[in-house]
Amino acid sequence: MPDRLDIRGRDYDAAGLRSLVAPGWIHSAVYTDAKIFDLELERIFHTGWLFIGHESEIAKTGEFKRRQMGRQPVIFVRGQDGEIRVFLNRCRHRGAIVCEVDEGRDSFFRCWYHGWTYSNAGELVSVSGPDGYGPSFDASENGLTPVPRVENYRGFIFAALSEKVLPLEDYLGNAAKVIDILVDAAPGGELSVRAGSNRTIYKGNWKQVGMDGYHPLFVHASVLATWERHTDSGHSLGATHSANPFDFDGISETRDFGHGHTMLDFRKHRLKHSGKYRALLENTPGGADYIDALYAEHDVAWADMLLAMAGDPHVGVFPNLQLINNQIRIVNPLSVDETEVVMFPVLFSNVSTEINALRLRQHESFYGPAGSGSTDDAEIFERVQLGLEANLDPWINISRGMEREWVDEDGTIVGHVSDEVPQRAQIRQWLAMMAEESPDGRR
Repeated sequence: MPDRLDIRGRDYDAAGLRSLVAPGWIHSAVYTDAKIFDLELERIFHTGWLFIGHESEIAKTGEFKRRQMGRQPVIFVRGQDGEIRVFLNRCRHRGAIVCEVDEGRDSFFRCWYHGWTYSNAGELVSVSGPDGYGPSFDASENGLTPVPRVENYRGFIFAALSEKVLPLEDYLGNAAKVIDILVDAAPGGELSVRAGSNRTIYKGNWKQVGMDGYHPLFVHASVLATWERHTDSGHSLGATHSANPFDFDGISETRDFGHGHTMLDFRKHRLKHSGKYRALLENTPGGADYIDALYAEHDVAWADMLLAMAGDPHVGVFPNLQLINNQIRIVNPLSVDETEVVMFPVLFSNVSTEINALRLRQHESFYGPAGSGSTDDAEIFERVQLGLEANLDPWINISRGMEREWVDEDGTIVGHVSDEVPQRAQIRQWLAMMAEESPDGRR
């Protein structure tokens, strides 16, 4: 364990930040110090790539969603020209927000303060009392402020408030291939993220929400027991979670793809148990057609994998996106000790209603407001945050699996599913961006 570090009055320059991280250890100030949180917003959320939303959320012209990029309110919108854009949600006159509802469809955004009106392509189209501005006023220079970088990976829209970022596909790296597990599981690659959302706000730091395969045996023990009971019942949860993927002697793995992107890799485990999910689909209206579509669109090995995984990549894309089971999850840091997690069930556009009903019921059973899993997680995150305030002994241990992890041929760091490979990956990228060793998101 590192020596106790007194951080009172400490400046968080590059050297100071590096002193908070040692091999296998993190100082609790990383999770509890408001000054560090402010730096995180500036150097991570206001600098690097963030996930904004899926293109299907705004499939029709004029549809929009309100989103956050750190402290920056933004509008995610499809213009009348069909183009997807991301704008700062801020009137160019006196700074009031121009979009006040979470979602909708409209051709214009009108500021309630003084009536300035913008098209959904961001142009300033109307100013109240225009004569007051004189001939020098140029409406074309006063449109909504576009976010500097917006890119699309297979329908997933990412944006960055800085120009100094890697091309998105370079930033995603090998994590992109895991996102493909979800996209390719939908016939034609067409996802539908239009079934609403649910959210959890917990009193804990945003970095607690990550890929962690060590906790389910304890935090979700009752859930795992339920899955075991449903294994032979024909219930969709029993079919997709046959046996326990988190066993200490099991074959599930965890992966560090670089740039802080990580995965709980159940591929070997689920291939071994895929027969029950196939049987469930075959007994579901439209299921046989769905299986046929997978094998028509993909080679046999990849279709086998897609069927076994049921569209669950279980991947975290640093810093704010997670694709877990049947959902897209966005992590929004609210303060050093408060975090919002918004969850969107993902359906498939070209399948039967019954298959999508299975997906939706799975999401609701674990992650919905009455679900069995999210409440467990929120409770343990709050207990962790309380414990981290006891800083007489300020270091937390993330060394599990350090002596048995290995590097795959593609450069991915691999460990057992219970190992803290994801925690070390996340803090490595965190430190690189916080110490401004790689402000453009390079590892």
